[in-house]
Amino acid sequence: MGKLVLAAKMTHVPTMIMSEQDGPLKGKRQAAIDGHIEIGRRIREAGADTVVVLDTHWLVNAAYHVNANHHYKGRFTSNEFPQFIKDLDYEYTGNAVLGDLIAEKACERGVYTLSHQVDSLELEYGTLVPMRYLNPKGDLKVVSVAAMCTVHSQEASRKLGEAIMTAIEASDSNVALIASGSLSHRIWPNDIYDENNGTFTISSQFNQEMDLHVLDLWQRGEIGTFLKMLPDYAKHCEGEGDMHDTVMLFGALGWDKYEGSGEVVTEYFPSSGTGQTNVVFSLPK
Repeated sequence: MGKLVLAAKMTHVPTMIMSEQDGPLKGKRQAAIDGHIEIGRRIREAGADTVVVLDTHWLVNAAYHVNANHHYKGRFTSNEFPQFIKDLDYEYTGNAVLGDLIAEKACERGVYTLSHQVDSLELEYGTLVPMRYLNPKGDLKVVSVAAMCTVHSQEASRKLGEAIMTAIEASDSNVALIASGSLSHRIWPNDIYDENNGTFTISSQFNQEMDLHVLDLWQRGEIGTFLKMLPDYAKHCEGEGDMHDTVMLFGALGWDKYEGSGEVVTEYFPSSGTGQTNVVFSLPK
């Protein structure tokens, strides 16, 4: 019987990659990178063999989709930010059995979901950035779930989260579940973006105050309150991918029955107008 051994909400900003490279951003995202490395340490300490990533950079327009290939290998350049992430080599082992189970259990709940083993179906950077730092040796298996859902309801995504937990428990895998996306996500408009300052600032003071309030709710374990405000929060603060990754995560955790809390591993930081962090959620002993 499988088990969920770690749950987290994580940033995947491209400036983490740029922070490794010579130039004006070198070292500027070390705190975020260190947060990923620490979460990777905890994942191994908890005995995980697989990471399921809810990826807000994988856009889908019909159905829910799971990239559950047996093996992933490629060289990735972001079609969104080719100047930020380019020629990024990756290679990971997949967990096709678990991915297929997720789709099966979701369909049983009336949520049409397809699991794919297609070599030309690339991983997106919402998966690749966290994997670079928390899974650098590729020893953890990877499953990626599309979470930029354009025509999907939050209720269906909640059910998909429930299905993910059911699939984990029906599998032989110990799993870390990662919601990969920002908090607020209003990127600076291109015509007023200042690369020297905009990279490290928030585009809306309202969004920042709401982000900090959400983090406070998570840390105090007031998840029920957060879930009641989640639809409005995602809408008015332009949550990445409408925050379907976060809906799926809390669906897996039990939604309003979840009695845990969040631990901030990387302090909140703005990036190109958006609000970012790394948070680990407590699980029952």
